[in-house]
Amino acid sequence: MATPPREPEPPLWEQANPTGERLQKLLAQRGYGSRRSCEELITAGRVRVNGVVATLGDRVDPLVDVVEVDGRLAPVRPDSVYYLLNKPVGVVSTARDTHGRPTVVDLVPAEPRVHPVGRLDLDTEGLIILTNDGELTNRLTHPSFGVEKEYLVTVTPAPVSPSSLRRLREGVELDDGVTAPARVSQPEPGMLRVTIHEGRNRQVRRMCAAVGHEVTRLVRVRIGPLSDRRLEPGAWRLLDSSEVRALIDAMPSDVTSPDVPKRGARAARTSRPTGRN
Repeated sequence: MATPPREPEPPLWEQANPTGERLQKLLAQRGYGSRRSCEELITAGRVRVNGVVATLGDRVDPLVDVVEVDGRLAPVRPDSVYYLLNKPVGVVSTARDTHGRPTVVDLVPAEPRVHPVGRLDLDTEGLIILTNDGELTNRLTHPSFGVEKEYLVTVTPAPVSPSSLRRLREGVELDDGVTAPARVSQPEPGMLRVTIHEGRNRQVRRMCAAVGHEVTRLVRVRIGPLSDRRLEPGAWRLLDSSEVRALIDAMPSDVTSPDVPKRGARAARTSRPTGRN
């Protein structure tokens, strides 16, 4: 493997007023390899900051700038937290509720303030992510990225016929269009395991109703690569850095991304013709 070129001296304005952290140092701290391997990522053009291909020696503000590696978001904010919560029935998937019902935010620490990523219905149980990372939230909820969600579904009447299972797998007509193909199995009569990548309102319930079955219990057991059978209803835990990386890696990198804000230190530098005062 070729040795990357020696890191150039930063411009005089940056030497006088250094801001942010060196990009390769930040990536190394976030688990992308050694400092040298992160330098190689940058020199290979595989790193972007606010949508612009990075160069060796760039500095970034992790609180403001959006960093991507190989088209995928790099979680670089030092103040970000990621909770995995097992939501019980009767808890609302919002930050606050005008009717005074308990919310998912009530079940996790009050500080730092977080928000749920997507929603589960009031009468649906299971896994939901809460975070203060707005960029990750945007990507996880953006239709283009289609992260898989897996559900255990109890239906009546039982069992579900082979023809109905085939319809669920191939797509069923709902009032907002035909659903995308899904993975559906019936481990036991009246118990379905359904995996979808769309995020329509009450989608699994409506899919089952479309083939003549009422859902009596619905539990989300997996979000992308994340699952945890040991997490009791109402309990939460922090995701570690490897789990956050795995979640990001589960998002396809060959789709149109949500708009990346051109802001912060990198954006300011790329628009500056000469230097900083």
